[in-house]
Amino acid sequence: KGKGHHKPWDEAEVDKWAPVVIRQEDNPGGMLEESSFAVLFPKYRETYLRECWPVVTRALKGHGVRCELNLVEGSMTVATTRKCYDPYIIIKARDLIKLLSRSVPVAQAVRVLEDETQCDVIKIGGLVRNRERFVKRRQRLLGPDGATLKAVELLTRCYVMVQGNTVSAMGSYKGLKAVRRIVEDCMRNIHPIYHIKALMIKRELEKDEKLKDEDWSRFLPKFKRKNIKSEKAPTKEKKKKRMATPFPPAQTPSKVDLQLESGEYFLTETQRKRDRDEKKAAKQAKAAETRAKRREKAFVAPDESGAAGGAVDAERTTKGSLGADAAALAAKLKARKAATAAAAGGAEGRGGTGVGLEAFVAPGVADEAAKRKRKAGDDSGGAKKSKKKRDKDRS
Repeated sequence: KGKGHHKPWDEAEVDKWAPVVIRQEDNPGGMLEESSFAVLFPKYRETYLRECWPVVTRALKGHGVRCELNLVEGSMTVATTRKCYDPYIIIKARDLIKLLSRSVPVAQAVRVLEDETQCDVIKIGGLVRNRERFVKRRQRLLGPDGATLKAVELLTRCYVMVQGNTVSAMGSYKGLKAVRRIVEDCMRNIHPIYHIKALMIKRELEKDEKLKDEDWSRFLPKFKRKNIKSEKAPTKEKKKKRMATPFPPAQTPSKVDLQLESGEYFLTETQRKRDRDEKKAAKQAKAAETRAKRREKAFVAPDESGAAGGAVDAERTTKGSLGADAAALAAKLKARKAATAAAAGGAEGRGGTGVGLEAFVAPGVADEAAKRKRKAGDDSGGAKKSKKKRDKDRS
């Protein structure tokens, strides 16, 4: 056992993985130097931390650690005191404030001060570039109504909290290792149900005394990733590459070159203006002709063959049935016209212009006007006779 010296950890009875319990009698003098840690917390945790800070203070005071909550800077600080006897408790206190900043409830966070409980904060923000894909995979870790996360907690015996870009876990080292593997694989597009199924099989195999010390790989399911190629959207046709030649492409002709080619360059300014006006007039005439043709389409008579012929026959039938009524109406109008002409002739004989009101008014209205006129004449005649009688009496 070793080279000349006996080592107590080489004894078979010594459990090398058992947690070492440190009591105050083991370190009565306390710490010689002060150790401290500070952790920032987000703004939305300020109200909760202010309410639960007395609970944190009481939990750390029993271990000889002081704590400070700075709301101005948004930070939490823990530091050892002269009464602190456990050298590792300051690391536990740092984990406590780290869990509080990641939205872990204080009732769960204070459990990290126990020797059997450790914590792990898994950063998942940088594992997936696409934000929408990241949100979907993070939701996959939670599952419907938190069922997947609850199954992971039961199988690993750890408390798991998913918040923002981190996943906080509390439990034993073995459970934390399994949680980290599940979380990282979930972000790599491996569903947590595969790990949950493997953990359930391992849990059953642990109960069997015969298989406790054997290899379990033959019992665990082996999942192969299948890369199913999705149908790609049709892409635009690539342009054909031109053959590389040592000669440069032909130069684009300039405005002066085009004028030289057409002969416009040698014309005077007056001639150029005349040509422009002629082209403009020709363009306007063509546009006017097009507009005239479009307007004339509205006055083209429709084709009366087919359905139109049937309509004409129906109209003729209707005219035949109404022939008698039309003849009677025509005779009536003819009689009224003759009466109107006779009235006009009478007015002309009395020295009038020969055209009276009756020529411009409907027959019924003209008759009423003539009656009123005659009545007015009778009234005026009576008035004249009464006047003559009064003059005769006076004389």
